[in-house]
Formats: sequence, structure tokens, C-alpha cells
Amino acid sequence: MKDMNSINSNISEIVKLARKFNCFYLSGLHQGTCKPFLVGGHQVGLIRPDVLKYLQRFPEIFCVTGKYVELNPAFRDYQERTSRIAEVLQTLRKEGEICALKGWRDECFEVSTPFYHESLLEMDRSAICLFGIRNYGVSINGYLFHPTKGLCIWLQQRSFTKQTWPGKWDCFVSGGLAVGYGILETAIKEVAEEASVVGDLAKKLVPAGCVSFYFESERGLFPNTEYVYDLELPLEFKPENADGEVETFELLTAEECVQRALTPQFKTTSAPVLLDFLIRRGYINPENEPNYRHVIELLHVPLQTIYKWPQTEMATNGDGEQLQC
Repeated sequence: MKDMNSINSNISEIVKLARKFNCFYLSGLHQGTCKPFLVGGHQVGLIRPDVLKYLQRFPEIFCVTGKYVELNPAFRDYQERTSRIAEVLQTLRKEGEICALKGWRDECFEVSTPFYHESLLEMDRSAICLFGIRNYGVSINGYLFHPTKGLCIWLQQRSFTKQTWPGKWDCFVSGGLAVGYGILETAIKEVAEEASVVGDLAKKLVPAGCVSFYFESERGLFPNTEYVYDLELPLEFKPENADGEVETFELLTAEECVQRALTPQFKTTSAPVLLDFLIRRGYINPENEPNYRHVIELLHVPLQTIYKWPQTEMATNGDGEQLQC
């Protein structure tokens, strides 16, 4: 049997990166310190103790038991749930104590049931991580085949004024899936705003599946699914930012992209998109990555199976009816 030092020596830098953007999935998820968050009888998230202490101040909104936190079941429709949670978040935002709410976006993400995606409510993007709610976004790989350098990929440096990950290197283009926008619609909107890709060039976006992972930071919990698109760009194309959210762009070889992604200067939660692209293009393969299978598994974490708190576990009275807060 190999000793631990021998095992660790076989762990590549790419695997270490994959474990980093899955830090909650691999560690925090199994510690049992977070409570399931329930809405309408469905588990939609997890709540850490540091967030729970704030929610306990609003017993008319959140029913807190020893096992879970439930949005008051008396709120039965989308609009009422949305408005009641928004009232709480605005109160907490004004107090200025919660890091995540300092990045308030005035852009809402949808909260839905785990499997059939029944819409339950919407919530400001900045607050989603406080409840560990699944987060959906769109990412675009902009690439080309250089005549001498081979596969090259455009990266962007995020603006230093961004609410999250300011100044970090990132994929070519990305954006959250906001309420009211479709997936392809979001991709087209984001490539136009961030890189001035429009017209016939934007029509060349090719859907390339998804990546999923579960990250944690001081701001909260991030069970993320990114819808991925590939876009082959002309050699002469030079991206130009149009919305003020990008500092600059840089065209790197595949090897240079890997090295950039392994540094603290790269946005951790964008690394899965880049690694997935390099795997699909054969740049990262079983011959040069000893932990190839493990890396692929960590790019497709089964988030749909994590939130399955059974409705039968919820508090009921003697007649089997769910208790109200």
C-alpha cells in the first residue's frame, strides 16, 4: 500500500485546481454544519451557520428547526415568496455586515425545484450564495488556430471595479443567467457587451455542454452550472469591451492558458470552463494527465443529486399535516 506522501506526489497541479473549485463538494458538504433550505416542500439550498444567525431574526419569514430552514409555507406563490425574501435582504444589506450583499447587483436569478425546474421565486444575484442556491451561467471559449502557435485562446482580465473577482483573469466571455433571459440569448448578449462579437460572427457560437462544481468562499456557497459555448474566431479579430466590465484581453497558447489558470491571478470558478475546453480539444488527455478521470469527474459534479432533502422529513403534526412557522 502506498504511503500518503507517495500518493500526494502523484496528484497533478490540475487536480489540485479541480479540488480547489470543488472545495465545498469535497469537504464542507460532508461536515454537516449547514442546514437544508426548503421552499414549497423542496430543498433548494444549504445555509451556513454564519448566515443562519441573521435569518433567525426573522421568524415570520424563516422557520428554523434543528434539521432545516424553511421559507414560511404560508407564502404560496412566486411573487409573495420573492417580495418577502427581498424585504429581509434589503434590511440586511442596509446593515452592511454581510460581505456578499455589499456586491448587490439589481439583477435577479431564479430559484427553482431541483429536477423539473418549477419556478419558486427570484432573488438578487448577490444573495444566492448565502442560501447555497444553484447558480447558472453562460461561458464562451473564444479560440483560434494560429499558423505557428497552434491552438490559442482569448482570455479577459476582469475590470478592477467588478463586484467579484476584480482584476482576475477569466475566460473569454461569461455572464450569469438572469431572470427573463434564455441560455443562447444570454450568450449572444454577453459576447456583444464584453467582446463586441456581433452579427454573423455571433451566429457561429457552438453549444458544448455544461460544467458543474461546488465552490465555497468567504462570501458563501456556490453550486454552479455553466452552460458552455465555443466560438472559433478569425486570426485578425481583436475583441473590444463595450460595457466597461473588462480591463483587457490577451491571446495565449494552450500551455500559457494552463499556466495562467494555475496562478492566484485567475478566477477560480472559471477554471472548469477552460479545463473542459482543453480536454475536449485533446490538449489535456490520458497520456499527459495522470489523474485524467478524476479531473473529468470534478468538472461534472452531480449537483442534481445533492439537494434531495425528503419532504417526509419535514415537521408534521399528528395528522400528517405540515406544521406552519
